[in-house]
Amino acid sequence: MRLSAAFRTTTASFACAAALAGAAPAFAQDATDGEGLGEIIVTAQRRAENQQDVPVSVATLQGDTLAAISGSGADIRALSGRVPSLNIESSFGRTFPRFYIRGLGNTDFDLNASQPVSLVYDDVVLENPVLKGFPVFDLDRVEVLRGPQGTLFGRNTPAGIVKFDTVRPDAVGKNYVRLGAGSYGTINAEAGVGTGDADSALSARVSMLYQHRDNWVDNLDQPGTKNLEGFDDFAARIQVQGKPNDRLTLRATFQARLFEGSARVFRANAFAKGSNKLIGLGGPATAFDRKVTRADGLNFQKLTNINSAFTAEYDAGPVTITSVTSYWYGNLESRGDIDGGFGNAFAPTMGPGFIPFSAQSRDDVPSLDQFTQELRIASNNTGGLGYQLGVFYFSEKLDITSYDYGSPTDWSPAAIAAQRQDSEALGVFGSVNYEFEGGLKLQAGARYNHDKRTLVASRPFDVRPGFLGFGGPVAPQTANVGDDVLTWDLSASYPMAEDVNIFARVAKGYRAPSIQGRLAFGRTLSIADSESTMSYEAGIKSTFADGKARFNLTGFYFRTDDMQLTAVGGASNFTTLINADRVDGYGFEAEFEARPVKGLTLTAGVSYNHNEIKDPNLYVAGCGAPCTVTDPVRVGSPGIFSINGNQLPQSPRWIANWTAGYAAPVGDGEVYVFTDWAYRSKVQFFLYESVEFSDDNLLEGGLRIGYRTGKFDIAAFARNITNDVSAVSGIDFNNLTAMVNEPRIIGVEVGIKF
Repeated sequence: MRLSAAFRTTTASFACAAALAGAAPAFAQDATDGEGLGEIIVTAQRRAENQQDVPVSVATLQGDTLAAISGSGADIRALSGRVPSLNIESSFGRTFPRFYIRGLGNTDFDLNASQPVSLVYDDVVLENPVLKGFPVFDLDRVEVLRGPQGTLFGRNTPAGIVKFDTVRPDAVGKNYVRLGAGSYGTINAEAGVGTGDADSALSARVSMLYQHRDNWVDNLDQPGTKNLEGFDDFAARIQVQGKPNDRLTLRATFQARLFEGSARVFRANAFAKGSNKLIGLGGPATAFDRKVTRADGLNFQKLTNINSAFTAEYDAGPVTITSVTSYWYGNLESRGDIDGGFGNAFAPTMGPGFIPFSAQSRDDVPSLDQFTQELRIASNNTGGLGYQLGVFYFSEKLDITSYDYGSPTDWSPAAIAAQRQDSEALGVFGSVNYEFEGGLKLQAGARYNHDKRTLVASRPFDVRPGFLGFGGPVAPQTANVGDDVLTWDLSASYPMAEDVNIFARVAKGYRAPSIQGRLAFGRTLSIADSESTMSYEAGIKSTFADGKARFNLTGFYFRTDDMQLTAVGGASNFTTLINADRVDGYGFEAEFEARPVKGLTLTAGVSYNHNEIKDPNLYVAGCGAPCTVTDPVRVGSPGIFSINGNQLPQSPRWIANWTAGYAAPVGDGEVYVFTDWAYRSKVQFFLYESVEFSDDNLLEGGLRIGYRTGKFDIAAFARNITNDVSAVSGIDFNNLTAMVNEPRIIGVEVGIKF
């Protein structure tokens, strides 16, 4: 049942967007006030610091940029490419984002997939991708930390962290309401209202986000028009904070999300054999139209998230003690037309193109329970010797049920597979830092990681013929994995001049062993051993031109041993975990921001990521679809290919972004115009390289024109203004199926802050 239109919406990224740098989230940060750039405050090291002083490659999204990205009903994937080295994609749509930093990520579509990028929401680590899609709204800041993390807070992560901090109940001047409407019935509503200030003994804040879009894709094989891609997404947050005295702060947070809409639309034979150019329903000679599809299967998706957290912070004088306790619950139902077309070779009326057989499956999470507890003790001094100690506990209980159906509209499954995964992790971490008189800062941290995981999988029901190779029930299978690993980091920073800092960092990261048990189409479990990453980076952070310009540059190299990879899809539509002997990567990230004259702000960012699988004995099965694999074939094994030397999947060599904004005083406010652009270069969708399952580049731009005062903001916006059409992922086991990016959205928005 669709949620009431009374709540209709602002985008999940909206929230993320408007608030960064301490700006009131009702509007874009007015980056044009004053003659120079202000400081960007980050909490990457669990204390408020100037971004320019932190010896970590950290990027922020703020102000006009975030407000612009979020004005179209976009979800968290809209952040992709908005900072160097960050890519985000999904084969589930809005409910299952997959993050990549410096090329490190996981293309696995299974619901228990392990990812090397952590998402931290108000000090709470979200492990499962079903939780990582929680809408981001009413935020105080967004930070992207690149490289291994884990000696200061949260769970160990080998690739990096995307970190969100919401506006607190005692924040002043950040109450707001925002309403927007756009193409395809996109209507946004967002609000955040708090009751307190820094001196309040008791304060509260209520925040809400609702996003809606009408169905806008015509499925020619279903009655009526505009059958797919609509959604209703509602999220709410309640925070209650108490300060019994000047030393103690207590905060309870309650959140919920209700999502209902289409699952991802898969488009059969969107590629022609021998090309990665998108084609229309009528074949290679026709233009691709993302507003039209042909699919004879059922399509729906429903998601519920409920979570709570309790934070206690006590200033004991020399140290501050912080405790963060959280519980997150998730429930998901998702069914799609996996073959992406209609009919099949056994029922010859079929298309688009050749469909060898119908594929209809459903993946549910009946229950996902995540509990975390973190306790930190940190010194309060700002000079000399500082330290931090902490302990982190994580527990997850995950149930997954997968269904395979005999025909596109069946409700009675032909096979049912079940998984139960129980995971526990314990981390004990500490860090010391010292600042010398000349400004040199040294920091060292270490973390003991203890991980264990148990998975039980079975296929209790299966009436499919045994000649298919996977038919028939599968008795319960159990696998247990675990590891104990010490990770660490060392960093140094030094002021070369008043506004020029150099830094260097070396860090060891680690990812716990994983189990995969997708038995809907397979008969065995697969296991990947632990992986370890050594990362080296150095850079310069500078402010110049009398504070009107800022430039940061980081160069990095990493080596990952026993890297966990997932052979996704192929002829069996099965996910298999493998370990690559080694993956090497290197590159750089550069970020520039300038305010050359009052009213004009310019930003630009670029990253280069080169990575390479180095394992001459590693082979994977190629596509079941008629794609053109360009990797070497293993001698005597047709359809099995070497991936030695390949770039990691969904890892573009180049990511670039740039913005320009100008504001001119008019009356009691200002007229402003802002444009933003994001580019990524070629990506391969799978571990093997093929002509078809790739995309040469993606370029999306936005424009926002409006008038704002200290209280009101009214603007017109456009997202993907060139209406770029790009494939962003694929399905390779049945036909040349593709998924594509979001369409152009044009709309208006009104905001009020108070």
